[in-house]
Amino acid sequence: MNWIFKLSFVLQGFPIAKAIEEFNQLLTLSDEQKLAVQQKKAWSIFEHHKKNNSHYNNFIGDSSVSNWNDIPILKKSDIQVPLEQRLTSPFTKKEVFLNNTSGSSGTPFYFAKDKYCHAMAWASSIYRFGQHGVVFGKSKQARFYGIPACGKKYYKEKLKDFLSGRVRIPVFDLSEKKLFETQELFANTKFQNVNGYTSSLVLFAKHLIKQGVTAKQICPTLEVVFPTSEVCDDLDRATLEKGFGVKVVNEYGASELDLIAFEDVDGDWMVNNETLLVEIVDENGKEVPNGIEGKVVVTSLYNKAMPFVRYELGDMAIKSSRKKGAYTILEKVTGRTNDFVYLPSGKVAAGLTFYYISKALMDQGDDMKEFIIKQIKIDEFLFEYVSDQELSPEQKMNVQKALETYLEPGLTALFERKETIERTKAGKLKHFHSMLQVGTGTAQ
Repeated sequence: MNWIFKLSFVLQGFPIAKAIEEFNQLLTLSDEQKLAVQQKKAWSIFEHHKKNNSHYNNFIGDSSVSNWNDIPILKKSDIQVPLEQRLTSPFTKKEVFLNNTSGSSGTPFYFAKDKYCHAMAWASSIYRFGQHGVVFGKSKQARFYGIPACGKKYYKEKLKDFLSGRVRIPVFDLSEKKLFETQELFANTKFQNVNGYTSSLVLFAKHLIKQGVTAKQICPTLEVVFPTSEVCDDLDRATLEKGFGVKVVNEYGASELDLIAFEDVDGDWMVNNETLLVEIVDENGKEVPNGIEGKVVVTSLYNKAMPFVRYELGDMAIKSSRKKGAYTILEKVTGRTNDFVYLPSGKVAAGLTFYYISKALMDQGDDMKEFIIKQIKIDEFLFEYVSDQELSPEQKMNVQKALETYLEPGLTALFERKETIERTKAGKLKHFHSMLQVGTGTAQ
């Protein structure tokens, strides 16, 4: 981590040096000591929120809890109340790190972390990415992500990219022309690593394969690819390895929490036990045996500002029968897959583009509970949403404008308010559904 990157944390009031010191101390503990510390912190954070957060205390109920499995599992819908009610005393909005989830699960909401918790999450990232040679603020990164179209949020992301040594490659346009431009960018930039949405990376990898080259051949400094936000299955991984010509490291995380699991140098998907307690449970909240699929439930051990205690993400996962010391190893995670958007002009964009379009709704407040977007025609998109009230004409117009800004003019946004939205077998709400036959513009 270079000094400019470190200074950016200090200026924002995040105690990064203290967090890195504590994180490194955790790494020196024996397996027994580490598990004991994890359990102690889990109970401590539960008691903290139960005592100081009236909304969470009402959720728990009056009965005393002596067994961890008796703590009710928390879902996003349980804490989708005004932010002030979710904050744990004595924290206020001015004293915490505020952000919102991408909504890739279909349930967007704003969340808070106290500043030390946020610093610990960064200490976790610095360590885990560092295992693969990444130095934050120094290692040049090609970042296949979206970005706000304009305004303060756009410039904030650009500043973060500058401080982090990132070159952002927006995924709003993944047409053949843009893929060739990206190929040229790789040929002229000394990238050390790539990070981005799995589907976008796979599309670029397929483009390179079609051209008979690898990213490593045109960018010799490239060392590693980190797919994120969407599941990277074995087929995707093979495509990425072939197209980029370097190792692929799988990560799994949630913006409101931290990196949940991250592949080590041996390729094992190691579960984070420094800042989180991760459980894979059945319908009754009991831990499932190794090799059996269960729901991912996570406790944030350091977040004193908002109660993420036995918090259900909506993903399904399988634990390996193998362990590495105190570390659990994941075999598989299900969820977070997205389709591509095919448009009348021939333009192709990532399904997660709709995260930025949905900001037109999310920025209105907490009325929006859940939403999905369906492409029902080549130029028509149906927004199905669960909300306390109907969208106003102004809100609908904001979505229409965002649709044209991020994709292209001439598209139509339709809206349907629903009581509930059907989930997948994995319990996820797939954020974007394409109802078209791929590349044809006709409904399936």
